[in-house]
Amino acid sequence: MRDTPLSNCERDFLLKAIEEKKRLDGRQTYDYRSIKISFGTDYGCCFVDLGKTRIMAQVSCELITPKENRPNEGIMFFNIELSPMASPSFEMGRQSELLVKLNRQLERCLRNSKCIDTESLCVVSGEKVWQIRVDVHLLNHDGNLMDAASIAAIAALCHFRRPDVGIQGEEVTVYSTEERDPLPLSIYHMPICVSFSFFQQGTYLLVDPCEREERVMDGLLMIAMNKHREICSIQSSGGIMLLKDQVLRCSKIASVKVSEITELINKALANDKKARKTGGKFGFAESLPQERITALKTDVSPVEMSDVKEKANEIVQRAEVPPQTVPSPVLTAPGTGQVGEGIENSWGLEEEEEEEEEEETMELEEGHEEKERGDVVVISNSDSEEEDVVILNQVTTKEKASSSNQQGAVASKQQKKKKRK
Repeated sequence: MRDTPLSNCERDFLLKAIEEKKRLDGRQTYDYRSIKISFGTDYGCCFVDLGKTRIMAQVSCELITPKENRPNEGIMFFNIELSPMASPSFEMGRQSELLVKLNRQLERCLRNSKCIDTESLCVVSGEKVWQIRVDVHLLNHDGNLMDAASIAAIAALCHFRRPDVGIQGEEVTVYSTEERDPLPLSIYHMPICVSFSFFQQGTYLLVDPCEREERVMDGLLMIAMNKHREICSIQSSGGIMLLKDQVLRCSKIASVKVSEITELINKALANDKKARKTGGKFGFAESLPQERITALKTDVSPVEMSDVKEKANEIVQRAEVPPQTVPSPVLTAPGTGQVGEGIENSWGLEEEEEEEEEEETMELEEGHEEKERGDVVVISNSDSEEEDVVILNQVTTKEKASSSNQQGAVASKQQKKKKRK
């Protein structure tokens, strides 16, 4: 799959910004992106973040038979993998032109510069030597792959430890890390690549180009150098002719950048060594975020306790003086209470009103029942020709007389009780 081509508007915008000495991410002409170097749990595993470009380098070793022409020297092998995870333009299992170019440049930078003592990798002359393999995996592509790959490879080689070997006669014994401490590689110097991109036939120059800037550049110059200002390799690509002054200018800039990156690698190695020695967090445990959702504690913020009394006195003086006497509660009626100022809440009045309403309804129902018992209800059918009259609850004269006699007896009894009192 090919890259999505840039439109003419994007290309013109990038070139116009470069003419005005401006970049998309706000950097200056000779500025590098932020570099982060971290190591894995095992020796020889290194992660390098150059801006958004992320690369992992893993170093491994094995005992093999040496070459016939160099029986006393070990072997260095480099392998770069560009996976589709880094960019959709990379295809799995297919060597592209970019892959071959990066692999050759990395070999020139590290193996041909003799940065590692290969003779120290010899175990038995002509029979057993160590083969050091450096696998570089591209995790995310955002430009300037060569610089990030060289930093990751040399940092992983400096961090790597090979197992110790014992020789008794013709037998070769490889000791594990529990039996004997592993040994580091003997490294003479640390070559690092610095890339320069040229625009408009060498008129403008940028350091550490990003992915979009690489699309519109006319040529690229890669200089591999160590902190001693020794040039290990130079490679120029693109249809552009560079002058002698331009190459010398780039070499001076590269010497400054290489010294800064070398110091950064040494600091990262020292921090990892200190963390492993003291039993602190390193490798994968160090990369875990500190602020997690399941964390049960938070960072303690410092609090100044020097002027606590003065601040407390100021706050007390500013505050309003509370009333000395508490007002007595207002009782408007029995069973009522007042909460706050001007708010009346009747707690018992509602129940009394409900009881009064129930008593009134009971009295009305009793009156209706008495009327129904005493009155005559006539139901007539006006539609029919003959009117049918039905009398309900007919009260006879005897029942009325008996009810009046009972009421009179009750009244006479109540009068006699009052006279006695």
